[in-house]
Amino acid sequence: MKQTPASGAAFANQKDVADPVAAAWEQIRAGLRRDCGARTFDGWLRPIALAGFDPDCGTVRLELPSQFMADWVQTHFAERLLLAWRSLLPAVRHVSIGVGAAAQRTAALAEIPAAPEPTSEADEGDGLYSASLESRYRFDTFVVGKANEVAFNAARTLATAENVAFNPLFLHGGTGRGKTHLLHAIGHEFRARRPGAKVVYMSAEKFMVEFVAALRANETIQFKQQLRSADLLMIDDVQFIAGKESTQEEFFHTMNEIISAGRRLVISSDRAPQDLDGIEPRILSRLSWGLVADINAADLELRLNIIIKKLESLPGVAVPQEVVMFLAKRISSNVRELEGALNRIAAYAMMSGRTIDLDFCNEVLANILRAHQRRISIDEIQTRVSDHYRIRKAEMTSARRAREVARPRQVAMYLSKQLTPRSLPEIGRRFGGRDHTTVIHAVRQIEKLRQSDAELDADIRLLTRQLES
Repeated sequence: MKQTPASGAAFANQKDVADPVAAAWEQIRAGLRRDCGARTFDGWLRPIALAGFDPDCGTVRLELPSQFMADWVQTHFAERLLLAWRSLLPAVRHVSIGVGAAAQRTAALAEIPAAPEPTSEADEGDGLYSASLESRYRFDTFVVGKANEVAFNAARTLATAENVAFNPLFLHGGTGRGKTHLLHAIGHEFRARRPGAKVVYMSAEKFMVEFVAALRANETIQFKQQLRSADLLMIDDVQFIAGKESTQEEFFHTMNEIISAGRRLVISSDRAPQDLDGIEPRILSRLSWGLVADINAADLELRLNIIIKKLESLPGVAVPQEVVMFLAKRISSNVRELEGALNRIAAYAMMSGRTIDLDFCNEVLANILRAHQRRISIDEIQTRVSDHYRIRKAEMTSARRAREVARPRQVAMYLSKQLTPRSLPEIGRRFGGRDHTTVIHAVRQIEKLRQSDAELDADIRLLTRQLES
């Protein structure tokens, strides 16, 4: 691959990338393919090329055919890619995602992935947007605990019952808590009980991209017919249509058509409907109309059960009870990371022939455990600050400038700069798509006020102690 000017002279050409880097990239690609499924991987992740590695600054450069695709991967997978690289190669400190020289067009329409060929998991008669469901995501592989019991029972009822008292079903919870697993499980069970039923599953991002593509190609009628004729429509991560007026208009009418026709609708998000900023009130009203089920963070008991369930699918891997407890206690923020850590331990043990014990775990998972020791997320900061000042968390990303909202938002931006490694532009994006200059102003304003406002200074000290404890 040719080197683009933006890549810099420090980067090696892909052909010259050292073997360990290339080998790590193949492992990461395999993991992405396994975790994300064929549809997402083939459409968005397969085109990623390893362009080079600069050992001086510890930066891996990845390239895609267009800016559109590069922006999508940056938004949805940048953090996950960095964590994957760090877990395999400690020398990697940054991942740069850009555009390769081979790209001829950057228009969104040129890069929208073609619909995949029907597989054994999809009915060929379902049409362009038929669901391609992950075979491993089923109800019998979902581990139930207090944190997700309501969501699980609601999902199973919607998939199995002839008549349900709620429609739509709205599932919400943080990253890696099982929302996508439940959506795929609903699709599998619904299709198994109703042969020939049309099941459509897509992310809100894909809904938006496909709708824009249909508009430009004058194929909106086909788009509407495909989605509104679904017996079961599932939309994942609805928060991504915030602020997209034309997409929300179509989404609203699609929701109405599905519900009015007595068909079933399932929506997922990282937040409850009342906390979704930038979504039209009439959409929020309908999202709250059915059943809203929260998936909370997994407690220790649920994490232990997840590990035990996972070990059932890893025959021949002997993991002592003390290691199971160690993993459940130390990796608590994300079920997906917990399963990834277990997979990593099992793989290293089989390749090296070593016995799995605490020393082995600390050695293999050193980077992951170090990251979990003092990882403070922007989301956690926003939650803490919102609770402290008794405002809705959605105000952190809203456009309101009233003092009772603006000051806590500035405090949260300040703490995000002080307590996380995130860049100013990234912090701005997490606060409603604000510019990095807004973050700079907030940081300087709070630093200035701390010197003259003892109460504000005490608030920030208290919040810092709570976040670091």
